Amino acid sequence: MAAERTPSQTVGPFFSFGLLDLERSELVSPADDDAIRVEGRVLDGDGEPVPDAMVEIWQADPAGRHLEGFGWARSGCDAGGRYSFVTVKPGRVPDGNGGLQAPHLSLLVFARGLLKPVRTRIYFPDEESNPEDRVLTSLPEEERARLIARPGLVFDVRLQGPEQTPFFAV
Repeated sequence: MAAERTPSQTVGPFFSFGLLDLERSELVSPADDDAIRVEGRVLDGDGEPVPDAMVEIWQADPAGRHLEGFGWARSGCDAGGRYSFVTVKPGRVPDGNGGLQAPHLSLLVFARGLLKPVRTRIYFPDEESNPEDRVLTSLPEEERARLIARPGLVFDVRLQGPEQTPFFAV
């Protein structure tokens, strides 16, 4: 049985109301030859779905450029905490230290009980440049593994607990 909710956990759920006309989860058409689907669930510390979370992705285009009008998408979560995006695999972008980052999606999660969104990254499981990414390799092995999508591009976000997704400063 879940613990009784505190006032800060019951501020929402208002995200679903705000998404009625703002759902934008397809950066490209599903029929596009390069289209990929990234999907997953937002889970709380007990592994239960967070049905009223909102997830955003920010990404570069396939050439590694951040272009105006491309790269941002938003998905609400359904009753099972599921979200999904249709996009393209981003290219490598500079890391600010003379190297390149591995292709990744920046992911923001907005949910009840969070005064600010939490930010993480989704890396691709088949990407040869993952071992060269300074952010990814700066983490302990068990945390690193939690940032790489499972085959089929499935990425679950755990907001708390021993399997918590690594989050970065916003």
